Amino acid sequence: MCGIAGIVSLNKNEISTTRLKTMTDALSHRGPDGEGYWINEDGLIGLGHRRLAIIDLTDKAQQPMHYPDKYSMVFNGAIYNYEELREMCIGKGYHFFSRSDTEVIMAMYDWKKEECLSYFDGMFAFVLHDAKEKTVFIARDRFGEKPLYYHHEPGKSFVFASEMKALWAAGIPKAINQRMLYNYMAFNYTQNEEDLSETFFQHIRSLSPAHYVRLDTSTLQLSLRKYWDIDYNKTDPEITLEQAKEKFNDLFYTSVDRRLRSDVPVGSSLSGGIDSSAVVAVINDLGKTNQSVFSAIFP
Repeated sequence: MCGIAGIVSLNKNEISTTRLKTMTDALSHRGPDGEGYWINEDGLIGLGHRRLAIIDLTDKAQQPMHYPDKYSMVFNGAIYNYEELREMCIGKGYHFFSRSDTEVIMAMYDWKKEECLSYFDGMFAFVLHDAKEKTVFIARDRFGEKPLYYHHEPGKSFVFASEMKALWAAGIPKAINQRMLYNYMAFNYTQNEEDLSETFFQHIRSLSPAHYVRLDTSTLQLSLRKYWDIDYNKTDPEITLEQAKEKFNDLFYTSVDRRLRSDVPVGSSLSGGIDSSAVVAVINDLGKTNQSVFSAIFP
């Protein structure tokens, strides 16, 4: 994992490298392999990043990343099909300076805009500044594997981070959301199922899974949209059991194979159930790595 943080404000006095570093220092456990900061020429947008290097370990993959003199981005996660998407982009005339999936996200956004999200097989939370359109595009993966929290004062500022502790480090008040606290104490609810963006703290929201935000940097007004959902009632009455088994097998092997793409050693976590055992069995069958396996046991 990596840690991302940033500030968008109409008051440039709210943005400094010192404040960004204070935020990313609170996320240092998420990224021990590097750190970076960037503030745009107007001084109204600042991005910070803590890196855990998995794909392309060189400095070319450092963040915040810029491409091509139009976009600036911080990203936490992994796009597992980045090699296929990279080839698609090269076919459209795009050029790349690194081997990272981060750069692929920016190329896909330049080509497809928000529709790029439907192409990503991965887990992600990213924030992309478009200098030409004067917008900030923020997206989270379909199932919310990667976190993203934000504090928004319309017309004033927008502060975001991978974890709330970075928002508190930036000076956002740590004020308890009494309703969430009551529902947890009384019913053991940890989420508001009617609004997954609500958190245990006032004025701090979580970007819901499968949603994206577009922020106008001149007004700091934002629009929120859901870009994906699953139709639980959809069935294919024509498919046979054998065809379903073959399809599942193809999807499962493809999924595991893509997740082996790494420039560092790969290991698997064995929980003792059939799911993790099946993953390890497929990795062995693919024969692409001498994997290590781990189990964690708690009293």
